[in-house]
Amino acid sequence: MIAAQTDPIVIPISFSTDGLTLKGYLHLPVNSVRPPVVIGSHGLFSDGGSPKQIALAVECNRLGMAYFRFHHRGCGASEGEFVRVTSLENRCRDLRAAIETVTVRSDIGPRWGVFGSSVGGATALALAGRIPVTAIAILAAPVCSEPILHAAKITGDLRGMSVSFYERNLSFDLMESLYNISTILIIHGEADGVVPVSNAFSIHQHVGEPKKLIVQPNGDHRVSNPKHQAQFLRETAAWFHRWLH
Repeated sequence: MIAAQTDPIVIPISFSTDGLTLKGYLHLPVNSVRPPVVIGSHGLFSDGGSPKQIALAVECNRLGMAYFRFHHRGCGASEGEFVRVTSLENRCRDLRAAIETVTVRSDIGPRWGVFGSSVGGATALALAGRIPVTAIAILAAPVCSEPILHAAKITGDLRGMSVSFYERNLSFDLMESLYNISTILIIHGEADGVVPVSNAFSIHQHVGEPKKLIVQPNGDHRVSNPKHQAQFLRETAAWFHRWLH
């Protein structure tokens, strides 16, 4: 007897935006017909292959949801020179193109949500302030760019970029966008040294209901504590399952 397939299906997908080819992977759960999908936006210096993205894809699949992780322009296997093509506006364009690519597929249902980590969270917030999003979850997301540059200056960790790169390409303030956002889960580490937890409190204060805020005690920006990692995966997947199913 041939055993039933239990492993999720992972489909490589290429799509274009602004003349650049972006690469990603669609994780489809087995035995689910036209499941809802979560589209993920990774952090500034990360890519679609980050452990958070892959782990969340697995957890979403376990609950019968699809997950699409992709490399923003200039990252991973996607086209573009990082310094030249990276900005919050361009990342919003990437995310919107990713949503449009995946949600028209015949094997995906009509309901979808967005997840974003760090600058990916800011990207998700910026886009959700412009177009209707059924559900959103963010992790360690800044509501404005000032904390990113401040932390980089304090630590001296500019990741090989100049101060002018941050000031020119990553200057943003999303406070006005928050009033158009609801159905959002916000997770943030209490001791985040890159994006202060005050950002999470500001976001939670200004977005609409339903909303949920989780502050992880002594949690850092990378979510290095295994218990925090497990909580992030459990709560995020459950949030999407609640609002997309």
